Amino acid sequence: MIADLPADIHDLKGFLSSAEGEALYRHALQASTRGPVLEIGSYCGKSTIYLGLACRANDSTVFALDHHRGSEEHQPGEFFHDPELYDTGEALFDSFREFRRNIRAAGLDETVVPVVAGSAAAARHWHTPLSMLFIDGGHSLDAALADYRCWSGHLLRGGILAIHDLFEDAHAGGQAPIAIYRMALESGLFEAVERADSLGVLRRL
Repeated sequence: MIADLPADIHDLKGFLSSAEGEALYRHALQASTRGPVLEIGSYCGKSTIYLGLACRANDSTVFALDHHRGSEEHQPGEFFHDPELYDTGEALFDSFREFRRNIRAAGLDETVVPVVAGSAAAARHWHTPLSMLFIDGGHSLDAALADYRCWSGHLLRGGILAIHDLFEDAHAGGQAPIAIYRMALESGLFEAVERADSLGVLRRL
């Protein structure tokens, strides 16, 4: 059981299964004793809540990085577009209001630090070592590679790298996340720790 997990967590907008959320929580609970956690791709905050509850238990921090304009698949006319998250006045996708509402309702305003920016821009002057990195941002190959290359070097030795949406079969899902997962393994800098549904968890050696 996860203490203080919102009763409506499964109703929040997002693509994280219960098994994936529980795995994130377990690894963040251990990792965040050593430093902050950074998440790339917060969307409406479902995964952020699992990470945030773990970090709060250790008086640590989650940096929740997302430009909140949606990935390619969230745009109008695409498969995962949600009209409720589309700002008609600005003619732009915007998940930030929903994200803030969910984080506040979970009581995590003092634990979660939103970073509203693109991944590369946020990484440009980043110097804080990370105990855990969760990559769940854009699923194009360029976006996934940028997330991995910009941020994996900030992980402490022994730190956790978690990557969402791993699909061996291209018919089941995009191949960019599993490409960077394999890249991490082939680098010799990471070892596989766990798989939970489409979540892969590695540890930096």
